[in-house]
Amino acid sequence: MKTVLEKKTHEIEIKNSRFITILYPITEQTNILNIIEDTKKLYPKANHYCFAYLTDTKQKSSDDGEPSGTAGIPMLNVLIKEKLINTLAITIRYFGGIKLGAGGLVRAYTKSVKEALTVSQIIEVEKGYHINITIPYSEQKNLDYLLKDSQIINKNYQEAVNYEVLINKKLLPSLKNYTYKITSEEYIRALKD
Repeated sequence: MKTVLEKKTHEIEIKNSRFITILYPITEQTNILNIIEDTKKLYPKANHYCFAYLTDTKQKSSDDGEPSGTAGIPMLNVLIKEKLINTLAITIRYFGGIKLGAGGLVRAYTKSVKEALTVSQIIEVEKGYHINITIPYSEQKNLDYLLKDSQIINKNYQEAVNYEVLINKKLLPSLKNYTYKITSEEYIRALKD
């Protein structure tokens, strides 16, 4: 599976209408509605704010006032065809005065997302774990070495060292000597073999 590495914006114009697509990496916990509301504030005079997203357990799309099935579903279909996960696409449309028709809208929203993907960095992801590990200070160097290819979210120094980290599933057996708690299972950046 794949996802976008970071937020990316791309704009195209079709028959005087502007289509601005913003791609976001998301997780199951991302508040999609907040992102859409923030987008509306950034582009306050747009006519439509169509979106599509998918995660491991959810997928949803919206035509936001465009004729049914002409925006959200075509956008979602692009994400599915590209085998993306944990990705949100929002396409903002400023109507240019020329009606595109149902087929024209499907092609325009599809093209807008496809082109946004071509300017985005796509990364491989795989199932992994979001974990918390607590270790004595004397073990920090060893653990840092084990986690060298993992994404350390936070390190907290108290009586012991507390790590919050995203790890590859293959790494879990290597942590058997440490006290850890799995917070969730989720998609993380794939490690290169």
